[in-house]
Amino acid sequence: MPDPGLEAHGLGQLGRDIARWWNDLPNNLRGGLIFIAASALFSVMVALIKLAGERLHVTEILLFRQATMTLVAIPVIYAGWPGSLRSSRPRLQFARVGLAFTAMTLGFAAIIELPLAEATVISFSKTFFTTVLAIVILGEIVRVPRWTALIVGFIGVLIIVWPSEGHPFSFWHLMALGSALCVSAVFIIIRILSQIDQPITILTYQAVGVGILMIGPAIWFWQTPTWAELGLLIAIGLISTVAQYLNILAMKAGEASMLAPLEYSRLIFTTVLGLWMFAEWPEARVWIGATIIVGSALYVLHRERKRSSRT
Repeated sequence: MPDPGLEAHGLGQLGRDIARWWNDLPNNLRGGLIFIAASALFSVMVALIKLAGERLHVTEILLFRQATMTLVAIPVIYAGWPGSLRSSRPRLQFARVGLAFTAMTLGFAAIIELPLAEATVISFSKTFFTTVLAIVILGEIVRVPRWTALIVGFIGVLIIVWPSEGHPFSFWHLMALGSALCVSAVFIIIRILSQIDQPITILTYQAVGVGILMIGPAIWFWQTPTWAELGLLIAIGLISTVAQYLNILAMKAGEASMLAPLEYSRLIFTTVLGLWMFAEWPEARVWIGATIIVGSALYVLHRERKRSSRT
């Protein structure tokens, strides 16, 4: 009969070997692996939101999601209280909360109604919107090559959303684009706020503010969830929290410019999940548009990385 002590010792040694191997990996590789894991979880989260959205309204789903995330974040928020609410630019914080609320509502509504991979591809247009907003709001200078990449990228978006035979104009495509624009605006505001406010303050306004805004619409569209749906809603909140945490760990381990292109791995995950859970397979126009969008976005990120390395 095997000795339990020896087995435990062997498992302990295996754990130490794995930890040593993990810590010996280059930072960017370690961050990249964590980032891909986070992308996979985010993809699972949106697939579950699409599943829950077959009967429940998107604002009710998001209310449960925000409530779960807030409960998990309460110890961190409480530790910094009341300083966690003290902002140098409260109006900017409120603007960010409003934009985040709009981005989530539009984006997840589009995910519920559109094929999963298609909605994911359109969300990638936020790279182009962010560049445009950085020019308008932050006064960043963009040269001709990046302008060209932006125009080409938006052409890729048009290929996906443009109506054609068998593919009528869809309001949900506009909602997906509106969400990407709002996400870009949130990103620009975070750039500004991160220079003047503590991270805990940004977290608190996000967690509490968006949840409060969700209460009214969620009550208006309320459908009492079944026990199965309740479990689904709790799972969405928990998976979202873990994915957010992994994202933070990834950013801590690796360089942002190295991690950003890995976001496009979500297209692989959502395509697989869409096929498995909803029998969806992207049409040819989606693949063509995705190739153009991802290629253009990678070029924009490459130019941004080169510019950052020179400053």
